[in-house]
Amino acid sequence: MKSKQIIEKIIEAILFASAGMAVLAVCSISVYMVIKGTPALAEVGAREILFNSKWAPTASDSSYGIAYIILSSAVSTVISVLIATVIGILTSVFLSEIAGKRLGGLVKGAVELLAGIPSVIYGLIGMMVLNPLIFRLEKLLFANSTTHKFTGGANMLCAIIVLSVMVLPTVISVSTSSLNAASNDLRFASYALGATKIQTIFKVVVPASRSGIITGVVLGIGRALGEAMAINMVAGGAVNLPLPFNSIRTLTTQIVSEMSYSQGTHRDVLFSVGLVLYVFIMGINLILLWFRKKENKK
Repeated sequence: MKSKQIIEKIIEAILFASAGMAVLAVCSISVYMVIKGTPALAEVGAREILFNSKWAPTASDSSYGIAYIILSSAVSTVISVLIATVIGILTSVFLSEIAGKRLGGLVKGAVELLAGIPSVIYGLIGMMVLNPLIFRLEKLLFANSTTHKFTGGANMLCAIIVLSVMVLPTVISVSTSSLNAASNDLRFASYALGATKIQTIFKVVVPASRSGIITGVVLGIGRALGEAMAINMVAGGAVNLPLPFNSIRTLTTQIVSEMSYSQGTHRDVLFSVGLVLYVFIMGINLILLWFRKKENKK
């Protein structure tokens, strides 16, 4: 009897240590980002960094504004997640409510394979296939323009398309699990009241699964905000106002592009960029936790 109690205590201690390591990792990362990201905010000024649109760290009159970079990250993320959410929810409904076992298994396998493709492959396909196609569209639309700067297809529109495809597997997987978890009693009650299958799906099952669906969307936002490699390959890498046919640079690609050769204040500001990105992602997660608590109270 004592040996069983000892084993249980050891297992409890291991589980507690595992949970503690996760909390410690989050706290350590948070502290590190604050320590490394705040000196530039104090030296250059938070207002100058966050609200100035000019980025010229190596110029004689250096400027470290990331307003356009923040806007580019926000706009590309929001639009790509909206596209992925619409397609993802419809695909999840198909997998959960309409597709048969064989077809559903085939589509689900394709979604899982989509999730396993490395980011660099998305970037490579976007660069070799999407960029030329969008460049053709760009030439058609701006053939007579004397002010438009052609990007060769490497612009925000291409970045949004690539991000949408990359976010899709996350939204589909979480939303499908949520729809599958919805009680069959809801479906039977809806049918008993005379509702059709489509009415039952979109007026009963989907609303009942909204907590899980929103979780998938929020995770998709985190994926889109944190993506660097693929966007660095297809977005052009220039600091511009986030318009569809403008080359853009996001928070992640900003760090990836310049960290290797930066030094001094330039390097410190890049850590501040990382801090801004970290705050965005933490804010999104806090909103998700708040929403879950609200749903649990209901």
